[in-house]
Amino acid sequence: MNLINKKVTHELFGMGSIVKHNDSVIEIHFASENKKFVFPDVFGKHLKLHDKIVANSLGEIIQKREAERKQEERKKEEEKKLQLKNQELRLEHEKLMKNHKLHSESQMVFWCDTEEQNSSFSEWKVFSGVIKSGNNQGKPNKPIRLHQNSAVLLTAIDSGMPEKDRRILGVYMVNEDFIGKLCEDGYIPAHSQYRIQLTEQESDQMLFWKYYVNEKFPHKMTWNTGKYRYFNNSWMAQILFDIVSLKSDPKEQELAQQFFEHYCKMNQINDQELAKPNGALLRI
Repeated sequence: MNLINKKVTHELFGMGSIVKHNDSVIEIHFASENKKFVFPDVFGKHLKLHDKIVANSLGEIIQKREAERKQEERKKEEEKKLQLKNQELRLEHEKLMKNHKLHSESQMVFWCDTEEQNSSFSEWKVFSGVIKSGNNQGKPNKPIRLHQNSAVLLTAIDSGMPEKDRRILGVYMVNEDFIGKLCEDGYIPAHSQYRIQLTEQESDQMLFWKYYVNEKFPHKMTWNTGKYRYFNNSWMAQILFDIVSLKSDPKEQELAQQFFEHYCKMNQINDQELAKPNGALLRI
């Protein structure tokens, strides 16, 4: 918009004409001197254009800028709220990390279907599933017992095979800063280092029910429903110990040993006093 030579009236300096302007500053020649003002803010408050057509066009520009300014303010306010929320989450996270008390059954065994057997290892995470009923129906399950000391055991059972033949496919510690109570999306990511995938031949030798037992029904091997179960910290240590013995490649065995030692440290388990497996499969 060209405003050069347009006549104006200022509430203090009287009549004048515009001599220069750009997107942010306007210069006006009055009877005694030239004055500069913020453009277009000065219009409508202290300065009026004589040309009504141009004044209407300028008014539209001012309204547009005002709308953009308010939108920018809303955006900044939303960013401020998001920063505050993230700060509160960080403080809650730090508090939970600091005050965490070990639970005796803070390990998870997960039932992988055919598709999950591939995705669990390519993405190194599992999904805890959704709540089936109640006020939170449809929302992801929160794996509330999982913490820094937790590991996730991946298992599967071949089609047509009995439950007693459930195989261990692999295992991983949860991500370094994972806290189940704060898990809103239901995904449980793996630790960057402590993760193991077994070969098919190794998996055939690692039967889940060798380690796991339902204390109420010690001779039964049934899964029933659901994608996962929590289980005893010592049982996971037994599994990791046997995986170390199972590995023949020196490098893989060393990594498995490091995993085992880290797990025992995180769960305050004395590996020298670790009991032998006594799962339901061994009680038949």
